[in-house]
Amino acid sequence: MSFELDPLPFERDALEPHISARTVEIHYEKHHRGYVSKLEKAIGGTPAAERPLEDVIREADDAQVFNVAAQVWNHTLYWNSLCPGAGPPEGALAAAIDRDLGGLAAARRALAEAANGEFGSGWAWLLADVDGRLRVQSSTDAENPLRSRYTALLTIDVWEHAYYLDVQNERDRYVQAVVDQLLDWQKAGKRYAALSSGA
Repeated sequence: MSFELDPLPFERDALEPHISARTVEIHYEKHHRGYVSKLEKAIGGTPAAERPLEDVIREADDAQVFNVAAQVWNHTLYWNSLCPGAGPPEGALAAAIDRDLGGLAAARRALAEAANGEFGSGWAWLLADVDGRLRVQSSTDAENPLRSRYTALLTIDVWEHAYYLDVQNERDRYVQAVVDQLLDWQKAGKRYAALSSGA
C-alpha cells in the first residue's frame, strides 16, 4: 500500500479573500505533498506501510516517521476543517459547544487564543473526549490528539506556511478569518455525531 495525497475538498481559490489560491497551492502541493513523499520514503516497503495512517502515528517509535505521518494526517484534517461560506454548528455539536465552551462566540475566542498563543509552529484543536465533552487546546510541531483520549473535530494550522504569503507575520489576522469565516462546523458536527454512534 502507498500513502496518497487526499484531494482538496474545495477549489484552490474557494477560500479567498481570507486565504489566497497561491497560499493554498503552495501549502497543499509543496508542504502537504512533501510530507506524503517523505512518509513513503521513510516506510515504503516495510510492514508499517500496510497499516492505516492513524496506526502508524500511534505506534511510531521513530521521531521522523511520527513527524511526517502526523503532518500528513494533520494537514488532511485541516483542509477538511475549512469551508467557504460554512454555517454555524447545529444539533448535538451546537448543544455541546453551549454546554462545554460557553457558546459559539466563546468557542471561537478559545480557538483564536489557542492558535495565537502557540509559540512557533503548531496547531489549534477542537477536541471531544470519550464522553463527548469538548475542549480547545494547542499542540506544537506535528503533535496531534491521536495518542490521547481525545478525538479531533477541527484543527487550525499555525505553521507560517499557512498564512505568511498572505499576511506575513500577522498570524492573528489569518486566525481570525479562519475562526470567523472558514471553519466547517457541519463536518465537525458529523465527526461529533460519529462518536456517539460508535462509527
